[in-house]
Amino acid sequence: QGQLVESGGGVVQAGGSLRLSCATAGRTASNYRRGWFRQAPGKEREFVASINSSGGSTLFAASVKGRFTVSRDNTKNTVYLQMNDLQPEDTAVYYCAATLRPILVRTTADYWGQGTQVTVSS
Repeated sequence: QGQLVESGGGVVQAGGSLRLSCATAGRTASNYRRGWFRQAPGKEREFVASINSSGGSTLFAASVKGRFTVSRDNTKNTVYLQMNDLQPEDTAVYYCAATLRPILVRTTADYWGQGTQVTVSS
């Protein structure tokens, strides 16, 4: 597992969509459970979504369920977060993370990306 690099953040109006990408290098990248967290100003970093190594199992925070999807392309060592119907409360820095452990939460992440800003205007 190498460095995690996010891209795709930006500014969007409420109701709009963005797709974040998290790329990594490394021969064992496909073995990792991957996911996304976000941190708004003055708040703790919170879990958003995760996907297992094969891509067959996903988890979502209640606040994004039904609006966000997470997927991965192991041939490209890349994980995606498709965000639809974005709302101002989704504004945050979004971080991707990776772990070899059976569950991905803030305390079990082994690797973090540098973060990408998502801003949703009303």
